[in-house]
Order: sequence, then C-alpha cells, then structure tokens
Amino acid sequence: MKAIVQDRYGSSEVLELRDIETPKPGPGEVLIAVRAAALDAGVWHLMSGQPPLLRLMGYGLRAPKVRVRGREVAGRVEAVGDGVSGLRPGDEVFGICEGSFAEYAIASQDKLALKPAGLPLEQAAALSISGLTALQALRDAGRVEPGRRVLVIGAAGGVGTFAVQLAKAHGAHVTGVCSTTKTELVRSLGADEVIDYTREDFADGDQPYDLILDTAGNRTLTHLRRALTPRGTLVLIGGENGGRWLGGMDRVLRAVLLNPFVRHTLKPFMASESKADLDVLKQHVEAGTVTPAIQRTCPLAETAQAIDQLHRGEARGKILIVP
Repeated sequence: MKAIVQDRYGSSEVLELRDIETPKPGPGEVLIAVRAAALDAGVWHLMSGQPPLLRLMGYGLRAPKVRVRGREVAGRVEAVGDGVSGLRPGDEVFGICEGSFAEYAIASQDKLALKPAGLPLEQAAALSISGLTALQALRDAGRVEPGRRVLVIGAAGGVGTFAVQLAKAHGAHVTGVCSTTKTELVRSLGADEVIDYTREDFADGDQPYDLILDTAGNRTLTHLRRALTPRGTLVLIGGENGGRWLGGMDRVLRAVLLNPFVRHTLKPFMASESKADLDVLKQHVEAGTVTPAIQRTCPLAETAQAIDQLHRGEARGKILIVP
C-alpha cells in the first residue's frame, strides 16, 4: 500500500510517499480502507518533533515511534481482529488511529464510530480530533450554557469552526475571532458576531465574555483575561509561542500556577479520545447543528504542502488527504 512515511524529525521534507506492507489488525483492532484523512494542528508537531518536550512524552526521542503520519480517519472496515464487536467489514466509520495518511490504517475499535447518516464519508474524516476538542472544551472545561457570551479565537481553524457551531447548538451568544479573509466563513457557521483581529482588538469591547476558547495560542494570559467577565473562564487549546524547548507549554504552566490566585478560571485543555463523544458528534451532524467546514481535498503526494499550509495559518476549516 502507499503511505506517507517519516523516518526522522524535521520539516515537511522528511515525509516520503512510499509503498509499504499493509498492516493486519490485532485483537480489538480494525483494518480500515481509508477514504480520507484530515489534518490537525498536532500533525506538524509530530512531524517536526517540536517542542522537544513532545519527544519526552513517548513519541520517540531521536526518531518518531510511529512512522506513518495522520490520526483523523474515515473509511470502510476491511477486516476485524479477534474480540471486535459492533463493527464488521463494509461498515463506514470515522475516528482516530495512528497512520491515516495511507491507503489502509489500523484503529482500535473503541476509537471509531459509524459515519453520520447523510454526510459524505470523506467529510467524516474532519470530525474526530478537531470536533472532539471543540466539544469537550466547551462542554467539560468551559461549562457552556444557554445565554453565555462565548469568544472563539481562531474561529476559522479546524477546532474553531466546530467550536462556533457547537457553542451555538448549546444556546450561547458566539463571537468568532479570525483574519479578514476568513470572516465570511465564520459568519456562515452561525457566529453572532465576527471580529477581524487585524482591525480590532477583542479585549477593547465593552461587553466581556463568560467563556473564551483560545485555539490560536499566540496571546498572553494578561491580554486574554482583559476580555473576561470577573468570574469568566479561559480555556487554552494548544499554543505556538514560548521558545524552542517548551513551545506553547510555557503559557500552560503559567496558567496552572496563576489559577489559584485569580478570580478567573484558567484551564489548559487536552481532549480525550472518546468513542462516546464521537457518537455525540455524529448526533450533532445528523441533527444539522454541525457541518464540517472543508477547505480543500488533496492527494497523498501533496501531504507535505498541506501541512505547511496549515502551519502557516492559512487553512480555513479542515484540509482532507485522499489516498
């Protein structure tokens, strides 16, 4: 089978399209004939090995342990391993795996869900990591409620496009922050207000926010807290600044240390890979409250260029990779 393979850390040039052996499912695993994979922000970090702290977290110290990149996936079940129940060959599924930038991929059965009815199978690939992150950040970390004022920073990105729609589905008043060229996309997702950060500072408004989801990771805690109500909540999803060694983790650590001493609630956030929540996303899609925002689809051979585009902040919604 063809796959995007990485033998060492570095820029996108380390990715190569190769023919490798098709994997076989083990106990509790499913072999998926990949219809599409999707890019998420973590792909660049896993490819580059940056920040170095990432390597100490079990991803491989000198070289990546997982050689085929890609985690968000949608496709048809080709074969199942021993002990798999609820899935069978021919089922159309979406979810999370290791190595989705390939013609076939292996996934654990507890990280897959049946494709939402009425949604093209390729688009289902966009749901898993970005959708789970938005759902859990709003519901679990942010405790979103009807009538709350919610600010989504990075509203045109992979997580942000889901966060805008899910916050609206929860009855919140939603403001999205993005650049000039992406404002129409954010409005089309249902945002009540859109702020173009190149022309306006969201922290200068006279109506503060009950909940801020920061998916961009470039602003200081002081700046973000200026836009919160006195008892508001800030949820930090990732981070891109902070130096070579810690990357965005330095802001996360400062938020943890500061949180006990301020009235605001400062919550660093990382999503859990939950099958139950994949099913929640499926229900939202089938109810019409969530639709994946797809910017473009590209072949495996263009994966490196697509990752570079994502890292430069040029993506609007999700980019799909199709074998």
